[in-house]
Amino acid sequence: MEKSNPGEDGLKDLQELQRRLDYSFKDTVLLERALTHSSFAYERKSGIEGEVSEDYESMEFLGDTILGFLISEHLFLSQPSRSEGELSKIRSFLVSANHLASLSQELDLGAFLRLGHGEEKTGGRKKKALLADLFESLIAAIYLDGGFEPTRRFVFSRFSSRLEEIAEEQLDFQDSKSLLQEQLHARGFTEPAYQVVEELGPDHSKQFVVEVHIEDKFLATARGRSKKEAQQRAAEKALEGLEDLLS
Repeated sequence: MEKSNPGEDGLKDLQELQRRLDYSFKDTVLLERALTHSSFAYERKSGIEGEVSEDYESMEFLGDTILGFLISEHLFLSQPSRSEGELSKIRSFLVSANHLASLSQELDLGAFLRLGHGEEKTGGRKKKALLADLFESLIAAIYLDGGFEPTRRFVFSRFSSRLEEIAEEQLDFQDSKSLLQEQLHARGFTEPAYQVVEELGPDHSKQFVVEVHIEDKFLATARGRSKKEAQQRAAEKALEGLEDLLS
């Protein structure tokens, strides 16, 4: 099932999405904004669609912050014997783009994304980065609409199986930078190098664009709200296509 935006039968689409989220919005405008990619908003502002839309980027920022707090609080309370380093690795895994994208895929959230025509043609609904962003923006939408407790319920309903595996020590996790370094060392390469190639936005909402290289070979690029986050995301992307990149 693929739906590019709510459109004429948007009410039905939003009702189905709310059923999947197990949350009913009082203000569905928040939900629509949480589903709106910048490409769709840009086309509206450019007159292609004839009206103005807000995208989900700032909501993604809020959702990322809320998710980070909820996961940090849970790990602090449920894993008192683990060191700060161990807790940081677990949190990095849980809030990684790969994991959030998989949670989006479980709910088929990509079917509800509002995408511009260009992003639609390039397979935006299946892009992990977009799916991860969408999951975070929906967290923000639930928080803005219903407050903290509904947000907490939604997050832990989706994370419960992973958290159980962690509690039972059945989950092998490492941060992406460590995994990439191990994979490269196993192939006889030196450590990867990360370089900030661009800084975007104002100081209070800056984004860093980072490239990761191995020797003279480019592996991946990604952006994040901190240099550390951008490096982790670049490492994730490099891991996804490592075999092809090094062949």
